[in-house]
Amino acid sequence: MSPALASEPGGRVWITGHSGFTGHHLSAALTGAGFTPVPSAHLPEFDLRGPASIENELERARPDYVIHLAAVSYVAHGEATDFYTVNAVGTLQLLERLVHATHPVRKIVLASSANIYGNTTREPITEDTQPAPVNHYACSKLAMEHLARTLYDRLPILIVRPFNYTGAGQPDRFLVPKLVRHFARREPVLKLGNLDVVRDFSDVRMVAAAYSRLLTSALVGTEVNICTGVGHSLQSIVDALAARSGYAPRIEVDPALVRAAELKRLIGSNARLQEAVGVLPYVDFNATLAWMLAHAGADASAH
Repeated sequence: MSPALASEPGGRVWITGHSGFTGHHLSAALTGAGFTPVPSAHLPEFDLRGPASIENELERARPDYVIHLAAVSYVAHGEATDFYTVNAVGTLQLLERLVHATHPVRKIVLASSANIYGNTTREPITEDTQPAPVNHYACSKLAMEHLARTLYDRLPILIVRPFNYTGAGQPDRFLVPKLVRHFARREPVLKLGNLDVVRDFSDVRMVAAAYSRLLTSALVGTEVNICTGVGHSLQSIVDALAARSGYAPRIEVDPALVRAAELKRLIGSNARLQEAVGVLPYVDFNATLAWMLAHAGADASAH
């Protein structure tokens, strides 16, 4: 872990992937903390795999900080090579351009994933847990981490490993929004895969606050988990949504949704995170579900 001094909030923050679910909430958190978010341009030609495109963006943004969210993040994405060309090679292209940027950055936060840990028997999972990825998304994120470490001596890089998180506005292809949509629309049948999986779910607003605080923390040249340390089973989420909505669809296990390499339990330690940034605005997961149900209900009534 490289030594560094904490700095005061303020400055331009370039968010790659700003138009995604996390970027929307992150922009609000950064603005509230005194930063100036600088989203990526809405240009069809901007591509992490294109060095010239990255250079143009850097010249336009002239960031003091970079939060790199842009990635192929849906685990079931069909083209395996996309994970590596975007998440690993694309990130390396970005970092290499940052080495030579005319406006030096104070810190670069790279979004990896807790998926890199795989099916570990350790609980809670600390940053020192040996990675054992079981899918292409996780492998590409671990490859990204290794590539980033080759530039630790030239760039102020911090790798963050978010565990699962959710909130209003997350696409329905992800698990919790899919569940919320079914309950909000009172659909008669809910098809699911493994019901016994357990995940450490955070509210996206807490995750955004963590990113914001980590920009000015002393952490650099290392990795940090973003999580709550609390596990929730899929069955418990279904039960909570049923209790809150007053509705219970018929649950069917769909073999097509049962993954052979499914991660059974993924619960993290947030000790390093709290040591670096203090206590974050924890949101009880039931409150997150209530927020998502209200949002989904409003969307359903608008159609």
